[in-house]
Amino acid sequence: MVRGYKQEHVYKHPWDRVTAATWRKYQDLDNKPQLSHVLSVDTIARRVDGATGVLESTRLVSVNAPCPWWLQRIIGDRVCHCIERSSVDAAAQTMQIVTRNVTLKDFVEVEEKCWCSPHPQNPDWTLFRQEMNIRCSTLSALASLAEKIEQRCIEKFQQNSAKGRQVMEQLCAFLEKESSLGGS
Repeated sequence: MVRGYKQEHVYKHPWDRVTAATWRKYQDLDNKPQLSHVLSVDTIARRVDGATGVLESTRLVSVNAPCPWWLQRIIGDRVCHCIERSSVDAAAQTMQIVTRNVTLKDFVEVEEKCWCSPHPQNPDWTLFRQEMNIRCSTLSALASLAEKIEQRCIEKFQQNSAKGRQVMEQLCAFLEKESSLGGS
């Protein structure tokens, strides 16, 4: 069974500010308490396509996996490593981020997709779309357990997503203030 979660959020900030905040989201120490589930983010590769000008990045994201204590004893670790691939096209003002887990994927597969683009009704705002799909690999005898695990993962994802949006709003406000001070 696959469970999913979709949401849209409007940042009342321009696209370039929102994408700049995206890169700083995990680096600012002030955000660490809100994003305590994120243990580390390491850039593996980054390149600009010479023909298109698109920035492509790959990062390793390590997080505390949202699993119950008894499941942690079975699988042995709460740390989950994910690969995040992003594509930023500044000319078209689009950003796409796809994140998939690489550890624990024999047990549970998680894929998150995010898109940022100028808001269709107000180009000074940014439309952020987010989608998450989760699937537990199970035997039929464990189907109800898998459903509970999937639901718990979705609940944690929703909680962490709300914290992430709050951090992004704070970063955008900071960047706005920083740019207005620099322009004086």
